[in-house]
Amino acid sequence: MPLDCPETPPAHPGPHRVVALVAPDQELYPVTSASAVFGYHGPDIPRYYSFSQCAEHPGSLPTTLGVPIQVDRGLEALDDADTVIIASWSRTPSPAVLHAVSRAHARGARIVAVWAGIFVPAALGLLDGRRASVHWELSGELAARHPRVIPDDTVIYVDHGDVATAGASAATLDLCLHQVLREHGAAHAMRIGRQLAAGPHREGCQRQYPPLPTTGPMPDSLAPLLEWLISRLHDQITVEDMAARSGVSPRTLTRQFADQLGVPPARWLLERRLAATRALLEETDLPVETIATRVGLSSAVNLRRRFHNALRTTPAAYRRSFR
Repeated sequence: MPLDCPETPPAHPGPHRVVALVAPDQELYPVTSASAVFGYHGPDIPRYYSFSQCAEHPGSLPTTLGVPIQVDRGLEALDDADTVIIASWSRTPSPAVLHAVSRAHARGARIVAVWAGIFVPAALGLLDGRRASVHWELSGELAARHPRVIPDDTVIYVDHGDVATAGASAATLDLCLHQVLREHGAAHAMRIGRQLAAGPHREGCQRQYPPLPTTGPMPDSLAPLLEWLISRLHDQITVEDMAARSGVSPRTLTRQFADQLGVPPARWLLERRLAATRALLEETDLPVETIATRVGLSSAVNLRRRFHNALRTTPAAYRRSFR
């Protein structure tokens, strides 16, 4: 499922300024996830971003964790933000919040809305006629309040360039790493992901996890299989091999992938191989033939064909862009 990804606006001199707009009773997970991606990663990883927080009413704000957070800056912090992350908000944001976010967007800032934060860009009309990732619990309410928005409660995020939405708090890490990948390449995003011990970056077309069933057994986690696949990209692995590794039939495994990841097993494996290809093109001078062998795409001809189908460019052109 293709995503709309127009060109990123030119960056300001210095680090790209990311500001999280927080609210009372803030859920901390999306804020800490954004901070983990856009914060400081030590002297060995280039610092392309700065991260800070602001609130409509600065001070000590209660959180869902039961402990308050201290926020010192007000809405004026959005005046020079390059990315505004709205991690939680009321369904009826105040005029002051709407004005500050609207002004930031008009100036060229990127608006990222997670979970109930979607009601801010929706109220501003920034999502009119556009598809937006929304949590399934909020889908009906969003449609009733803002009927011109096209809600999608299946994908984990949708990125239109100037506005991006993630339905669930757990997708914050994916959406933030997606921004890093767009702006600084797959290798840099993978370095940050590895430092955070995050799982492989999920693309926006992958599915949100559906509501948990109230009865019956829960499906087994795919995590052990996915980790095994990542460690063996160089091997020629079939769906039958994956199923045998998991102890299920190929049909059952395909259904599990569709339900939990939104793509068939072979497609998921190909996406991981292409991600590894991008990192090797960015970070090494290895010839395409060697990269093809390392990532399990068997030949340079096959790698070039798969790469062009996915990214609409050649490995050589991609390497020139990111080296």
